[in-house]
Amino acid sequence: MSETNDRIVRPTTSVLTWANRWDHILARWAINRMGHRVEPGLYALGNPTQDSPVFVTANYTLSFDALRSALGGMNAYILVLDTQAINVWCAAGKGTFGTDELAQRIEATGLRDRVSHRVVIAPQLGAPGIAAHEIKKRTSFKVEYGPVRAADLSEYLTRREATPEMRRVRFTLRDRLAVIPVEIVGGLIPLLIGAAVAYLFGGWVSSLAVVAAILAGVVVFPILLPWLPTHDFSAKGFLLGALVALPLVVSSWQGNADAVGWLRAGKAIVPLLIFPPITAFLALNFTGSTTFTSRSGVQREIFTYVPVMAWMFAIGIALMIGLPIIRMIGG
Repeated sequence: MSETNDRIVRPTTSVLTWANRWDHILARWAINRMGHRVEPGLYALGNPTQDSPVFVTANYTLSFDALRSALGGMNAYILVLDTQAINVWCAAGKGTFGTDELAQRIEATGLRDRVSHRVVIAPQLGAPGIAAHEIKKRTSFKVEYGPVRAADLSEYLTRREATPEMRRVRFTLRDRLAVIPVEIVGGLIPLLIGAAVAYLFGGWVSSLAVVAAILAGVVVFPILLPWLPTHDFSAKGFLLGALVALPLVVSSWQGNADAVGWLRAGKAIVPLLIFPPITAFLALNFTGSTTFTSRSGVQREIFTYVPVMAWMFAIGIALMIGLPIIRMIGG
């Protein structure tokens, strides 16, 4: 972008159109995932003056629209960073909603010529990516971290500080339901492949069990997240996957009554080795979709649980293939 375009102040409103809402639906279903973006730069909401507040957000349409729609009746500037169509929280973790981008965007847009004060208000969830002291040093602008939710901005501006309630990070049922569609889309191809392979080895029952294990990970898990025991997402997923596998364990045990004890037990345990790791892996994936976990917590879960998932799944597949062969040769 040229310097001239950088200094353009684009008008915006707090009103969301049907086109905006349709864009949100498409984004939630991961359709044209990287296309839901607005142009980075400075936006004028209403008729801002030199005393108007400056809010910082990402160039992901859901982030930008959530902010501007919460500022109805307000005159303000919105400084949009180039986060490559990623929301504020995820972009802060990836570094695109970060110190360098904010400092460069303040200078490129000529913000100091638009306002008389030297304050920008960044969302609290963007704090991990921004070093306020560096912004102050490089641009003379002070960074204030606003509330978690844009809906609290009006009260925040009255108090000029965030209350503990405004700082509280929630992940409500509505929030959790909102992330399900994109997970379904992402898991669709693995689901179809897994169901087809399972059908070849075990018929419709095994195929449906694969579907159940995957849906448990991408649909049931986020819904039940606060009520599932244990803290780690992977452990929660193992529990859900075990519940999915349990009917197959019982069915296999009862259906192989004529087999010798070790063979009967071996076949019964196969579902417990295959399906819980599938659900647990998908549950682990949700650590990137929630504010329940930290970056270090995600890394700890990956190093702790992924090897367990891999070994369980591999042993389960080996037993599923090997036990029938052993039985055929008279084992």
